[in-house]
Amino acid sequence: MEITVETEVTAHAGEVWRAYTTPDDICQWNAASDDWHTTAATVDLREGGTFSSRMEAKDGSFGFDFTGAYTRIVPNELIEYDMGGRSARVEFIVRPANAYAAAPERIIVRVTFDAEQGHSIEQQRAGWQAILDNFARHVATKQASA
Repeated sequence: MEITVETEVTAHAGEVWRAYTTPDDICQWNAASDDWHTTAATVDLREGGTFSSRMEAKDGSFGFDFTGAYTRIVPNELIEYDMGGRSARVEFIVRPANAYAAAPERIIVRVTFDAEQGHSIEQQRAGWQAILDNFARHVATKQASA
């Protein structure tokens, strides 16, 4: 079964792409709750390249490596990857800004992934949505400080 979550970000497509694919940025937004964090991330952003995010409970009680291999990359538009037999697709969908405004475009970041067996569909949807919500806040913070 596939699960889809999404968020909307107001920023230029290239900025959204960089925030999603840069290890330093990933470490800032990639957590489903405040008691977790990503302590390290690596990205080899090319078809056949791999990625890894070390996710840990802040109290040190548990951690795991979220890893996979990229199967398709379309810069600023699409990332597809395999996570040990499960697949995921990240779409960056541009909604143009108002023609009369100087604001950047709105980007829908949509993640569709194969569900796993260990957690309920609701838990998985909530966790991945929380991570995307953190991503949107991270991009907004970067925009505000720019």
